Parts: sequence; structure tokens; C-alpha cells
Amino acid sequence: MISVLRLGHRPERDKRATTHVFLVARAFGAEKIYYTGVRDRPIEENIAKVCNRWGGKIELKFVENAQLFLKKWLGSVVHLTMYGIPIQKAIDKIKKEKDILVVVGGEKVPSEIYKLSDFNIAVTNQPHSEIAALAVFLDRFFDGKELEMEFKDAKQIIIPNERGKTLKKIG
Repeated sequence: MISVLRLGHRPERDKRATTHVFLVARAFGAEKIYYTGVRDRPIEENIAKVCNRWGGKIELKFVENAQLFLKKWLGSVVHLTMYGIPIQKAIDKIKKEKDILVVVGGEKVPSEIYKLSDFNIAVTNQPHSEIAALAVFLDRFFDGKELEMEFKDAKQIIIPNERGKTLKKIG
């Protein structure tokens, strides 16, 4: 099972970025999403609406204290950071783990997060987006199979085509 923890959400500054972290987590195969910082019920409601329309179920919870949450996590913690070990050198070992919590930053990441993580992984050692890092990590973890997932209970789906937009309503 893959879960994602978004650190330090700030509604006035991070609304789109946090929403995109949640959307990528859901679309690329995570089962649970947690976040810290400031609780944001409108974002929680937005993700519930996405699941209602596009199908699938994802658990979304606010966490008061990231460090305490990480200390209590029973699986492996994978922190995505540009300062970590290259993903290509660690992904095979990570795939053997169970109950993985993928941590993505928001505001400045406290040094304790690095210490509490089982893996500090870099998608690249250059500045980049935590959203992109999460997408690349999940794609590598699932070997691209997440791109073929079908979400149960969808009320609409996209019919792929080279040009144009085709949306099909279901039920």
C-alpha cells in the first residue's frame, strides 16, 4: 500500500500545489493521503468531489504533527528530496517494502524529517516540483501500470483521441 504525506500546507499560498499533490497521488495509485500544516476543508471537499465524479476511493486525513505521525508509522517512510539518493539506485529496494508512506515537502522541511525517513530519495538533484517528483516516483514504483488503472464508480470517463475532447457520462 502506498500513502502520501504532504508537509506544511498553507491555504493562502499552497492551494493549487497541495491540490495537485492530492490529484497526482490519487491518479497514480496511492490509497491514502495525509497532510499537515493548516487544515483546509475546501480542498478536502474538492478531492471528495473528484472521487465522486471520476471514481475511486482515496482516504484523505489531516495530521496535526508530522514528526509524531512519522514516528508512529508502521511501514517504511520514503522522503522525496533533491538531496537524497537517486531514485534509480534505490527503487528496487523500496519496491520490496510494505505500507510505504511517501513524504513530499511544502514549506522548508525540518531536518528531523530526514532522520525519521527510511529512504531520502531524489528524483533529480536539481530544484524541481514536489508534484513532479511524486508522479515520477509513483510511476517508477508501479512500473507504469498505474497509467492503466480504471476507477470504479466513475460517473464520467475520458475517451482518448488524438484531437479534441471526448467525455462519456456513465449511468
